[in-house]
Amino acid sequence: MSVTIKSEREIGLMREAGKILSAVHEELRAIIVPGITTIDIDKKARELIKGYNCIPSFLNYNGYPASVCVSVNNQVVHGIPSKGRVLVDGDIVSLDAGVIYKGYHSDAARTWAVGEITEEAEKLIQVTKQSFFEGIKYAKSGNHLNDISAAIQTYIESYGFSVVRDLVGHGIGTKLHEDPQIPNFSQRRRGIKLEAGMTFAIEPMVNAGRPEVYWENDDWTVVTEDRSLSAHYENTILITDGDPEILSL
Repeated sequence: MSVTIKSEREIGLMREAGKILSAVHEELRAIIVPGITTIDIDKKARELIKGYNCIPSFLNYNGYPASVCVSVNNQVVHGIPSKGRVLVDGDIVSLDAGVIYKGYHSDAARTWAVGEITEEAEKLIQVTKQSFFEGIKYAKSGNHLNDISAAIQTYIESYGFSVVRDLVGHGIGTKLHEDPQIPNFSQRRRGIKLEAGMTFAIEPMVNAGRPEVYWENDDWTVVTEDRSLSAHYENTILITDGDPEILSL
């Protein structure tokens, strides 16, 4: 395993990539209303990213055909946008996107309500988001990777939700996916020791029901096995000698 330590120049570029991606997500949030199609969201994302003179990280990545993953309700991640999928009142939708700025990636995901949603769906979204912040309390130089993972799992399960085991977070930099893999659940090994200059994409994926998932026939879209709702929250972070810096907020 080779975990890269970023230089000040590289951190500056990733900081700018994250700032741009945060702005893209906020602008996408504004168009999430009943009646919009998932392909319309993708078109807007591509337009926004290119408007910032960046490249969509996901477009054609290992053959993925869109600029943003749009996952609805029981779709966990990697939903492929289509003109036939229309968002309706009561849906929840997860948007996972990345940008490349001068050769450096940023990666972030958000789950939004479409119109009025149930209390349970709102709770799922909020717990998923907060689990990220609970995890990064331990994202400090000198701690171990599993400290982050265990904190995320503990928080999620305290609310009766489950952590997806088949998908994990990752390192990030000049490549979208770098070492190490970052589970959202505790493992027996402590994992690598964290050092200032490491950059990670921390991304809890949380199911309202059981943790099991499966891949649909398109080989991309991951859905909950029990058809329960799923939410996703992610940011790119920088490990420092103190508290971590969230690059994509």
